[in-house]
Amino acid sequence: MKKKIIIFGNGEIAKLAHYYFRSDSVYEVVGFTVDKINCASNSFNNLPLIPFETVEEKFPVKEHLIHVAISYKKLNQLREQKFNEAKEKGYLFANYISSKSTVLTDKANLGNNLFILEGQTIQKDVIISDNVMIWSNNHIGHNTFIGKHCYISSGVIISGHCKIGERCFLGVNSTITDFCKIGDDCFITMGSNIGHDIKNKSTAVNRSTEILENGNRAAEVIKKKYFKF
Repeated sequence: MKKKIIIFGNGEIAKLAHYYFRSDSVYEVVGFTVDKINCASNSFNNLPLIPFETVEEKFPVKEHLIHVAISYKKLNQLREQKFNEAKEKGYLFANYISSKSTVLTDKANLGNNLFILEGQTIQKDVIISDNVMIWSNNHIGHNTFIGKHCYISSGVIISGHCKIGERCFLGVNSTITDFCKIGDDCFITMGSNIGHDIKNKSTAVNRSTEILENGNRAAEVIKKKYFKF
């Protein structure tokens, strides 16, 4: 018999979490919950939607787990807040870790309320703290530490022995060199390459690729070099 869980959220992330839990987990999703102010109806995705303020009356703590499935709004602070509020109510958390990912670290190194999608390579001795979301197709190198409440996009490379602080956002195709320390509340934008430690609340910006239009002299030189015109 599958363990029963409820999902905090009524947006796109919650709908995706429902799909993944339903199709690839030991859990049965029996309902959703959000703050009362956001309860425009009493159902979501064909399941009950209950105000979070009274959720334990419908879904008792002793009989249900919870999964907080909201995005990186306010640089992950909102997800952190709701995780802590659910914890204060006494709920235990359900993890989703895709069966289509390679996870070589010990289970003891994995925190609570994780949402880890398909195509990961998570190497030996990686530590992933509570409430971390990791989208598809990333590499997390051995002995790396991921702090609480982080969001890691797709195509991210985190090399070995790195330390990622709390509430960080790592954009698509960003790369972090081995032994780097990333402070708390950092925003690593899409395509950024990090080769040294960065301080709390830093923003790493990758400049857009330069486009050389047809007829540009430099473009013609590059094409001749690579394609032997």
